[in-house]
Amino acid sequence: MTHLVLVGMMGVGKSTVGRMVAAELDRPLFDSDEMIEERTGRTVREIWSADGEAAFRVLETETLVEALAEVEPSVIAAAGGVVLSALNRVVLREADAHVVWLLADVDVLVGRVRNGMHRPLLDDDPAGTLRQMYDDRAPLYQEVADAIVSVDNRTPSEVAKAVLRCCA
Repeated sequence: MTHLVLVGMMGVGKSTVGRMVAAELDRPLFDSDEMIEERTGRTVREIWSADGEAAFRVLETETLVEALAEVEPSVIAAAGGVVLSALNRVVLREADAHVVWLLADVDVLVGRVRNGMHRPLLDDDPAGTLRQMYDDRAPLYQEVADAIVSVDNRTPSEVAKAVLRCCA
């Protein structure tokens, strides 16, 4: 079996669904944001504030490559912006991995992330920023995705079951 990588916009549920899928498959979960925070001893917001987006993106790539290099098949909850890097898209396409795009309507995401203090990109205009991010990233998620699972009108458990069905 290969790694299972969950990609998608912030707030789509990659971490929550990833935990459920990892438990069901009895695999380790690698959550890239958690990996970055553990490695640096700082929150994502602190990294963005002190070092900037470019520094965070380097850490994002390092954690993706590290997780995909694991011999044991795992579930990887990739950071929302992982697809922005052409290198990361190549790594995802060439890895021994099944990539699932968790897709949500932007209005659903706005409701989910409105109070997310750890999301520095959304400080000024959450709805407008998410709409622009979706427009920019959707083709990139599509480029790396082996499957697409909609999260709209589904509980995390239902989404996890859909991910497991598409990857079985």
